[in-house]
Amino acid sequence: MSDVPEAGSAGTAAPRAMRAAETDHGEVVDRTAEWERLREQHLEAGPGRRMSSARGVHHVALISGDLERTIEFYSGLLEFPLVELFENRDYRGSTHFFFDIGAGNALAFFDFPGLDLGPYAEVLGGLHHLAISVDPLRWARLKGKLDEAGVEYHHESGSSLYFRGPDGERLELISDPLGEMYGEVIG
Repeated sequence: MSDVPEAGSAGTAAPRAMRAAETDHGEVVDRTAEWERLREQHLEAGPGRRMSSARGVHHVALISGDLERTIEFYSGLLEFPLVELFENRDYRGSTHFFFDIGAGNALAFFDFPGLDLGPYAEVLGGLHHLAISVDPLRWARLKGKLDEAGVEYHHESGSSLYFRGPDGERLELISDPLGEMYGEVIG
């Protein structure tokens, strides 16, 4: 997904349409043996697995090209309350702001005025997409709001909407509960 909304577009303006190639899969390669080996060597699933050292995601931080546009998109369109906004301690004049995405988790952003940052790009170690779980009734309402706002999305498996945020960041709204994906328990 390389197309991004124009820099001056409003927070609820539609990101450019997702291209058909974005839903295509990679090369046809049978990696079944590799995956099975990795499962056997590393997978820790079920009731006997060890406890994680982590308590959860405190926040995920992304970069915003326009403070107000980002707030309108995430707080207005997606209904994630803006819960904090202050100067970034690492870069004077930069804003660090946070949205509540439920379960004690936050989605944070920085803006970096004066830096000529390029458009969103997928890079090794970078963000592919951020999947956020929402209740099925809220998911349906948000789907309607995306439709009304003209935001293009890909609807997958009846419970996932993939779309772009105002700076090209890839997002997923999934109606499955935390710890599940498409009716299967994760871990």
